[in-house]
Amino acid sequence: MTLIVALLAIGLLWFISILHIYWAFGGRWGAAAVIPVKVGEHRPAFTPRKLGTILVAIVILLASFIVIVQGGFLKSYPANTFSNIGSIVCAVVFMIRAIGDFNYVGFLKKIKHSQFARNDTWMYSPICLFLGVVYITLIF
Repeated sequence: MTLIVALLAIGLLWFISILHIYWAFGGRWGAAAVIPVKVGEHRPAFTPRKLGTILVAIVILLASFIVIVQGGFLKSYPANTFSNIGSIVCAVVFMIRAIGDFNYVGFLKKIKHSQFARNDTWMYSPICLFLGVVYITLIF
């Protein structure tokens, strides 16, 4: 069961990373529904930059490498202290993202009027919660 969950997590992380690279180079598919919207307005709370989006893609790819190592998929590179610490960091980051900032993102957000907020409640935050649980599971 852990094997299937780890593979699912790796696939999700790779998909999310590829999607960020696509957006960084001008892709528009899905871009309108992945940025929080300000209260009472229909404009984004922030405008992501190309470099920042690429860095997010790289960090997500590195996070997938931690799952690969912790899951035992690389026999030549077994789980170690660094990958355990990486798992703890990833678990904390994804859990905090799932809980949210109490305004725009996460299960405890206040602003719930936008397409992003609906997607966040039903898709983005549950995925982050799932990934956080996967990292915790892989530590043990």
